[in-house]
Amino acid sequence: MNNFILLAENAAAESEPGLNWIVMIGQFAVLGLLLYFMLIRPQKKQQKAAQAMLSTIASGDSVLTSSGMYGVVIDVMDEVVIVEFGNNKNCRIPMKKSAIVEIEKPNTEKNA
Repeated sequence: MNNFILLAENAAAESEPGLNWIVMIGQFAVLGLLLYFMLIRPQKKQQKAAQAMLSTIASGDSVLTSSGMYGVVIDVMDEVVIVEFGNNKNCRIPMKKSAIVEIEKPNTEKNA
């Protein structure tokens, strides 16, 4: 048994030093790919979905803001949306589109 251990140690000592670098670079590449598919790719997917949602916003849509307030969109500009909160018609607040978390389109079907 001791002879086998000595042979394994001698084989490890005689291995090429360049091979260790190749293995280390391979491990870093696998780790980088793992981080990309676990962290970066899902985040980019989520950002694309949010951008697609915000591009469909229109007047009359009900929205939920990042502060938790519900309102109705009155006017849409490039990066700013004017939202009316509550039944008070005087409570119109301009806010950035990025502050909108959820959009609910009004039901356009009419019951006959």
